[in-house]
Amino acid sequence: MEANDNTDELHHSSSPHSGRAQATLTDSNIFIIIVAVTSVILLVVLALIIIMLRRLKSSKKSSNADWSGNGIKCPSGDFTGLRAVSYNSSPDVKGGCLYVGSLGRVGAPIPNSNGRSCRTARGVQVFTYKELEAATDRFNDGNVIGNGGFGVIYRGVLSDGTVAAIKMLHREGKQGEHAFRVEVDLLSRLHSPYLVDLLGYCADQSHRLLVFEYMPHGSLQAHLHPSSQCNHQVQCMPLDWGTRLRIALDCARALEFLHEHAVPSVIHRDFKCTNVLLGRNFCAKVSDFGLAKMGSDKINGQISTRVLGTTGYLAPEYASTGKLTTKSDVYSYGVVLLELLTGRVPVDTKRGPGEQVLVSWALPRLTNREKLEEMVDPALKGQYSKKELIQVAAIAAVCVQSEADYRPIMTDIVQSLIPLVKNYSAISSPNSMRFQYPTLSPSFRC
Repeated sequence: MEANDNTDELHHSSSPHSGRAQATLTDSNIFIIIVAVTSVILLVVLALIIIMLRRLKSSKKSSNADWSGNGIKCPSGDFTGLRAVSYNSSPDVKGGCLYVGSLGRVGAPIPNSNGRSCRTARGVQVFTYKELEAATDRFNDGNVIGNGGFGVIYRGVLSDGTVAAIKMLHREGKQGEHAFRVEVDLLSRLHSPYLVDLLGYCADQSHRLLVFEYMPHGSLQAHLHPSSQCNHQVQCMPLDWGTRLRIALDCARALEFLHEHAVPSVIHRDFKCTNVLLGRNFCAKVSDFGLAKMGSDKINGQISTRVLGTTGYLAPEYASTGKLTTKSDVYSYGVVLLELLTGRVPVDTKRGPGEQVLVSWALPRLTNREKLEEMVDPALKGQYSKKELIQVAAIAAVCVQSEADYRPIMTDIVQSLIPLVKNYSAISSPNSMRFQYPTLSPSFRC
């Protein structure tokens, strides 16, 4: 009995300790489980963050590549995958066709049934020299419609009856070869109703020719300054106020497309009146991309380059430092806008002191209503809206500011011009990339 009592006492005395041990063990297990679960969650979150960062980095590399494999994505969703252009060697020419690796075309050129020319996958035709010689009547002087910095432009009729502008580039110098490659590469990728279409090119032996859509009314220069480019091929005529507004908007849309919608962005670098061509009903398109540069992916958007362009159109910071941004094009656009307003050329040494440089002469007058009307192009004969004149003058004033940061982006300019153009043309959609002329008159389209 005594032994049993001792045993019972032992059981009773040990049970509290056993309960506490079990409780302690249970708490420890719960703590360990919580730590383990938390660790696993943290590891999963960390892994997801690493994956997202890698994808973001990969996406940036692919979108900002220097024309290296991804091409340019347009707002319409049209994506052209092209390879990089090599500027260090002449194109590989076989029967007048440039092959992949020399100019970065997509796919091998496809010979036509007549065996004389080739056509790329994008529809840009590759011509032989003999074909273009026949199209221009052996490059007859009577077919000359213009002279550019890198060559002569002829009016020609292709074998299928298409009227085209054929630009023969000068053979001497590396800059002409570089301009040829840049134009073919860019215009094969970029497709906009506000850029002149590239129909084809020729790289037959030492010949370098570009074939563009024909713009029947020539350049804006020919109409604003008639003595400079008028000939039997282009009939020069004064432009009314409404036409000038539409041209200003078309040009703004072209630069908006290059700056804001092309990936990576493109800086034209030589935007001027001679590079604005007028089609049917004076629809404007921008041409001549031989000096174009691809935009920078840096925060400030600057790239350093050799100063090239046309005196009077160069932004001051670019002319003095070689620092090029999209705002350099905005300045050039402002100069063209001043030409549309005043009918004057950017630099005129025949004028008196203080009036030779258009920007410096016009800038203080743009904000003075009395002086503003005095500087309007006499060819308008007073046929314009004073309210619209003040608004356009305000746009021009901010575009030609000496400080690049004070200049607007092209999208803002487009949105400012749309209400003005509505007074003369019905705009079917407010979308800045969908501007169309009145649908009631098909002949009014470009």
